[in-house]
Amino acid sequence: MNTKTKKSGVSKLIWIAAAVVVIFGLIIFLTNQSNKSKLADNPYDKEDLNQATIDQLDDENYQNIALPDEVDKQIKSGEPTTVYFFSPLCQHCQVTTPILMPTAEDMDVEVLQYNILEYEQGWQDYFIEATPTLVHYEDGKEVARWVGEQPKENIEEFFNQVVLK
Repeated sequence: MNTKTKKSGVSKLIWIAAAVVVIFGLIIFLTNQSNKSKLADNPYDKEDLNQATIDQLDDENYQNIALPDEVDKQIKSGEPTTVYFFSPLCQHCQVTTPILMPTAEDMDVEVLQYNILEYEQGWQDYFIEATPTLVHYEDGKEVARWVGEQPKENIEEFFNQVVLK
């Protein structure tokens, strides 16, 4: 192999590497721009959200987000309150939420969504052991809960027997 061929091969590798770097830089830039756009009107009281939360900001199934102070105030008010504790990283939540939220809407049940990934104090404050967890409160006290992935029938039964009774 002569020197000219070696230089040509090295030059091609440098151009390919430069192109890869530019492409990755462009991807990072576009992702950051998209995130800034999504964060502009986010329902959380902070801007430093986990990427999984950012990805859910425009998902129709995650539009009833409640902040910890709101949840605490609502429960303490004594009004019947149903809270769904979830994590955007939880696979079982990703299966349950698209069933739970439309079912709640169809049955006219308000469900507050508490993102436990963003507000980790919820694990201790509400004795959450796993996600997803749905808890119903009355008179400031817990009256029922279910934990784990649930089919539509179980969700409807919970709403009928506990929330809408």
